[in-house]
Amino acid sequence: MGSPYGWLSLIPPVVAITLAIKTRRSVSSLLMGVFAGFFIYVVFAPDPSVLAVPDPILGPFYETIRALMASFAAPESITLFAFIAILGGIVETLMVAGGSEAFAKWSEPHVRTRTGALLSAFGLGVLIFVDDYFNALTVGNVIKPISDRLKISRARLAYICDATAAPVTILVPLSSWVATVVLLITPELDRYGFPVTGFRAFLATIPYNYYAWLTLLCVVLSAVWNVDIGPMRQIEADAEAGNDTTRRPSEDAGAHAAGTAKASDLVIPMVFLALAAVVFMMGTGGAFDGVPALEALQESESTMSLVYAAVATSVLLFALYIPRRIITIDQYCKAYIDGVKSMVDAMLMLILAWTVAQVMGDEVLATGPFVASLVPADTPGLLLPLAMFVTTGVIAFTTGVSWGAMAIMIPPAIAVCAKVAPDTISLVLGAVLAGVIFGDHCSPLSDTTILSSTGAGCNHIDHVRSQLPYALIAAAVSCVSFIVAGITRSAPIPLALGFAATVAVFRLLRNRSR
Repeated sequence: MGSPYGWLSLIPPVVAITLAIKTRRSVSSLLMGVFAGFFIYVVFAPDPSVLAVPDPILGPFYETIRALMASFAAPESITLFAFIAILGGIVETLMVAGGSEAFAKWSEPHVRTRTGALLSAFGLGVLIFVDDYFNALTVGNVIKPISDRLKISRARLAYICDATAAPVTILVPLSSWVATVVLLITPELDRYGFPVTGFRAFLATIPYNYYAWLTLLCVVLSAVWNVDIGPMRQIEADAEAGNDTTRRPSEDAGAHAAGTAKASDLVIPMVFLALAAVVFMMGTGGAFDGVPALEALQESESTMSLVYAAVATSVLLFALYIPRRIITIDQYCKAYIDGVKSMVDAMLMLILAWTVAQVMGDEVLATGPFVASLVPADTPGLLLPLAMFVTTGVIAFTTGVSWGAMAIMIPPAIAVCAKVAPDTISLVLGAVLAGVIFGDHCSPLSDTTILSSTGAGCNHIDHVRSQLPYALIAAAVSCVSFIVAGITRSAPIPLALGFAATVAVFRLLRNRSR
């Protein structure tokens, strides 16, 4: 299945991404991408009679406004906005109470080096594996006081947040991603007679998800060996000189500490938030009604659970600060409202990113199916994993929606695999999931990328362009690993080769930077 618009369906993401990189203005660039998509949809419609407003001038405006409202009003969007807004209130309250400042002072004797700070961010990112949104927003906000003290750029912090969020979530079978992957895989496996359950099929993809493993390795190597490549080199040099150009302007105008909180007054609420999120996920998944814990986490209402956890944490903050007179009720309310306001830009970018994905969806331009149709059905079995990785990466990059890319690519991937090389099903599915993460990391339209920028307080486009070289290194080595895997039908050999090649690349980069 292709697209009636053919190559024209690729214009919206090209417009949005090009303008974003050129102008560094995410909101206006995304909006232009949306309008360009609906202009193509109306003007080049194969059957204008199906359009609500076929006029070439009014039609694109009508479709753009309708799509924006649909993205904003969708129940899942409202739930995520609620979590983002409440988390913004929590973070600002922690700052006003002095928790962030106290935590930064407490960390001085414990985290003394840049490497220590970067590895702390990585370790926290690995620990928060239950949800990529929660991971992306939480890690940056917790580590910011430490990274600021050690003059680490916000772009570097955003890279670590982004590079751990999705890879860890897709590799740990206890995350919010698992249920979606299993739901997509199961009916297709049954249709083509593969004798394996969806969950077991997912588990089998983990050793083949080379990009996710290699991305985590890149984070560790870049931290331990202090390897800054591409735009990150100049960004880090500026930050060490006291001029972090990637810091969001709103961060500079942030609230100053007015309270007398201790470091524990930041640690306790953040630990409570993480634990509460897990408890509520298990609860919404039915764990307290007898459903096994693993199954409950898979079936949970993850975003709604985050809202419950954030509300509970807000109550905890009030109980923790007000009776001890760390801040007054008025200061608490003002800080909370200011924190909610600080998240408006992130929510606006998410609405626009989702609308770009909508205009490229099956009901409009069908960009994903068009790209998927470019993969020949007679692709040789040994090249099938590589083809699936690259194609899925392109779809995830152009649409910015990782779950959407999975929904587009999993059915044709299983169908082609069943025809060409049934014995490589785990490898092929691993390549699809790896491509999803790769495209997600490179795309300025990606929701996880937007939230990583938000959590780290980094300019969004600065984060995208500084992360890209690291993502391309992991992707290039992954391509080699997928070719070797297609030949050997082995998981550990290509993974070991990929690890060795990545270490060699970073060692070379370290030696050149000296």
